[in-house]
Amino acid sequence: MRWVYWVRLYETKFQAGCLVSRMENDWWVYGYNCPQEIEVFRSRKGRFGVRYMP
Repeated sequence: MRWVYWVRLYETKFQAGCLVSRMENDWWVYGYNCPQEIEVFRSRKGRFGVRYMP
């Protein structure tokens, strides 16, 4: 499987971490399938993003 990248990049690792936490905890509320793995990554320009493996 391949990584799926979230569209937006964030200035801080905390902001990206909040999205990861929300994805891990809210998937069942909206009826989505839970991703197998979610992680925060750092782009070449120093911003932070979120990627997941469905």
